[in-house]
Amino acid sequence: MDRGAAALNGAALVPDRRPPIFLLAFIVFIDLCGIGLIIPVVPSLVVRLTGASLDQAAVLGGVLLLAYAAAQFAFAPVIGGLSDRYGRRPVLIWVLVALGFDYVVMAFAPSFWWLLVGRIISGAMGASFAPANSCIADAVPEGERGRAFGILGAGGAAGFVGGPAIGGFLVGLDPRAPFLAAAALAFAAAIASVAVLRETLPPERRRAFSMSRASPFGSLMRFRVSPVVRGFLVTILTVQVAAQVNIAVWPYYTALYFGWTPGAIGASVAMFGVSIAVAQGVLAGWLFARFGEARAGVAVLLIGVADYVLIAFAQTPVQLFMLISGGALTYIAWPAMQAMMSRATPEDAQGELQGAITSTMALGSIIGPPVMSGVFIAFSDKAGPVLPGAPYLLAAGLTLLAAAQFMRAAGRSAPDPATP
Repeated sequence: MDRGAAALNGAALVPDRRPPIFLLAFIVFIDLCGIGLIIPVVPSLVVRLTGASLDQAAVLGGVLLLAYAAAQFAFAPVIGGLSDRYGRRPVLIWVLVALGFDYVVMAFAPSFWWLLVGRIISGAMGASFAPANSCIADAVPEGERGRAFGILGAGGAAGFVGGPAIGGFLVGLDPRAPFLAAAALAFAAAIASVAVLRETLPPERRRAFSMSRASPFGSLMRFRVSPVVRGFLVTILTVQVAAQVNIAVWPYYTALYFGWTPGAIGASVAMFGVSIAVAQGVLAGWLFARFGEARAGVAVLLIGVADYVLIAFAQTPVQLFMLISGGALTYIAWPAMQAMMSRATPEDAQGELQGAITSTMALGSIIGPPVMSGVFIAFSDKAGPVLPGAPYLLAAGLTLLAAAQFMRAAGRSAPDPATP
């Protein structure tokens, strides 16, 4: 068979391997929903297991969050590398099954240390982002990848909104119920994957597993030779650190300086999550088709810069509600970067790439909260200069830097197939 016929044959196989995108979005939804489901129960659970006061429980709760992020940072490249070796389908299924059993163990944890170990395992298995996104890179045509990555991001945003709401309802029934619900979702996704998901990585495109490449730093060093991937990974880290302002500061900023109740804060967070889901799941595909990934990505980051500055100087609750929704547009940059990085990466290293992306995001989640909280405390102390919006100004500066990094990396990337 000549080369042209082989290429034609390979192209004809792509639609047959195209993954069910909404199943993959459901898997990503479960990752985020599983985290959110247990948020309402953690304070009371930590108090019950340790006998600590509520303020001490808050510190231990922070340890659980840090353990989760650290485990995801360490294990995302491992999960991604295993999916490059054994295929996406088996790795996804086994990760979901392990995640389900882990939630069952946490439901009946007899001590805080069991709970801590459970959160570490959850963080490691929560790296299913890597093989799920790799399915998109394997089998979705280049011009459609940005939209597909956006749909997976929308699934994660939906989990971010739905998880705490469902968990808050279930904890009233039984303290163990949120964990058991998270386990049921993980098992349901594993069963659906067995029934519906076809393998997207054929044997001839797989590579040997290397532990040196599967460590987080080994994986990141592996991509230093690609200016496109290296540039976008730096951009992702910068944007992720900036985005942690909404996790670490938003509840305190709105409560202390605008008098918001927990209900109002919860409503704003839910609106933010819905806005991200709409931005990534609906608007991203349209913007990429109309303007291309590079131009759309730069534009939404610059919108994010303006949004952070306006939040820092907002005067009314209405302004804040509008601005938190507008800030969700920034998240359109994520699928744009994923699509451009996937085009710059060999076919046998897509899992490794997605592992590096997930690991970089986890690193930003580790760095960001203490930085943003520290700035908020420093500028909210009446003994010094008072500027409660200072963390948002820092986030604006970081996002502006990210926009410059994005433009530089995009300028080195392959032509965008969707650019008019």
